[in-house]
Parts: sequence; structure tokens; C-alpha cells
Amino acid sequence: MQNLPPFKGRLNGFDLNCDLGEGLNNEALIMPFITSANIACGYHAGDVNTMYSCVDLAVKHKVSVGAHISYLDRENFGRMEMDLSDAEVFELVQQQMIVLNEVADLFKIRFSHVKPHGALYNQSAKNKNLAKVIARAVKDFDPQLILFGLSSSHSITEAQRLGLHTANEVFADRSYQDDGSLTPRSQPGALIDSVDEVLIQVRQMAEKGRVTTISGLSIPVVAETICIHGDGKKAVVFAKAIQELLQKNE
Repeated sequence: MQNLPPFKGRLNGFDLNCDLGEGLNNEALIMPFITSANIACGYHAGDVNTMYSCVDLAVKHKVSVGAHISYLDRENFGRMEMDLSDAEVFELVQQQMIVLNEVADLFKIRFSHVKPHGALYNQSAKNKNLAKVIARAVKDFDPQLILFGLSSSHSITEAQRLGLHTANEVFADRSYQDDGSLTPRSQPGALIDSVDEVLIQVRQMAEKGRVTTISGLSIPVVAETICIHGDGKKAVVFAKAIQELLQKNE
């Protein structure tokens, strides 16, 4: 087995990640510009075939592979909040990692990180116990894995408490609330669709460790990995522009 390149260090010390394998079929266009791919594991989108295709592309482009885990909720693309038992959460996290690991084995590589998706991501950022269960499931599977979570949230602090490697995540194409959470997609202004606005936000987060919220407040963030959403209409354009921005500052 070989490990793909570490998630940090290729773009001026920052990782650029993207959620992929979600049915948009744009992976080949995005992969050349990113350093980490979060691959849907079948619970909110994707299947074994899409996972295989994504891992194949990631290996060819020397992009780190990660498991993009979710509630079992294909109907709502993993965006419906659920109230599961600790055992159910532990099982769903482990099962998705098992499937991606089986695909990774075919390429004789190990996947490097885990990132929750949608409602699971947002709930675990705010719910200490849920964050702890997810982190425990990841560590139990492989203590060398990196857990991606919302910057400075419970997702990060609970994983660190267990001794798990973490990556504080910030978002290039989403707006923020004053408490550091993402603006819900149901609210106006949740998505950023301007390249110029995306680059302003990335530059602010990367250079100053701050982000301007939707109300105009400047709040601190820890930016270790920067996310763009693969299901966004301008995902390819954003990926290319952010890569160029980070490379200019190397």
C-alpha cells in the first residue's frame, strides 16, 4: 500500500478540497486543480462505479482521496437532519469507510481523510456528542486518518481530544453566519456565485485568518483546508481560480 501525498503543502501550505462523485460528472475537469477529493460513498450520492472512477482520477493527478460520509439520505442529497443513536452513527460512518477502502485497495493506496457531508457535517459541528461519535468511528477504523471539520467547531475539538488528526475547513463558495456556521442553503445569500467574491473570501481566510459574515461582521477562522462544492455551477471555474491565487502566493 502507498499513501497519496499529504493533504497540506501543495498550494502555499493550504489544501484545496472538493466534494466529488455526486453525479455531476465533472471530476475530470476539477481534479487537476485540487489537492484533496472527498468522494461520496453511496449514502447521499454515488456508488462503487463512481468511487472507482474518482479514485482512478485522483491517483493519476496525485490528489489525496477522502471518504465523504453522509446520512443514508439519497432522496434529500444528505441534507435532511436526523436523530440517530450513537451506535447507528458509528455504523454508518464505518460502513462508508469500508466501501471506499475496498475501492482504494484496488489501486493499492490508502485513503487519507474523512469529511462528513451535508446535515451530518452541520449537526456534528454544533453537537458535541455527535462529533465525538464520528471521531471515534474514524479513529477506530484508522487512527492515521485526518478528519475534516468546520473550523474551530466541535467536529475539530472532539477529534483532537481523541488524538485524531484534524483539518480545520473553510468554505470558498458559502457565506458565513456570525457564529461561524454556514448560512443555511434555504436562506438568501447562502451560496457565493461570483469568482471575484470567492477569491476575496479565500484571500481573507488564507492571509488574515478571518471571514466576513453575511451581516458584515469579521470573525476569526482557522484555514487549513479550503472547500469548493463539486455540485456548484461554477465549480470548475472556482477550482482553477483558487489554485491560481494560492500558487501566486507561494
